[in-house]
Amino acid sequence: MSSRPFSAGATVSVANWAEVLSNVAVTGDDPQQVAERLLNTEFADIDLRIEEITAADCIEIAKLRPKTIAQGLSLADRACLTLAARLGIPALTTDHAWKDAETDAEVRLIR
Repeated sequence: MSSRPFSAGATVSVANWAEVLSNVAVTGDDPQQVAERLLNTEFADIDLRIEEITAADCIEIAKLRPKTIAQGLSLADRACLTLAARLGIPALTTDHAWKDAETDAEVRLIR
């Protein structure tokens, strides 16, 4: 977990971080090395915060399942939306289906 305080940068849930690193592993790269580069060197000027998922978040993630099943949102998608709603920050995505999701999170399409 990042010990840096919140500042300008990005926040990702542990579920989404695991998904990113899993995709890195599938491509044949070393998730440990990539994580170290992202957190410690290449983006040292950007505060990347890895945020835990709470028990209350788990309940909200579960509540989103029936509301977002038509859009095909994954557990990681719902974790991102739940975290964004809890922190009061926008959820950034390229997935246009998120805009139709019934959620308290602000969804911003980045392309």
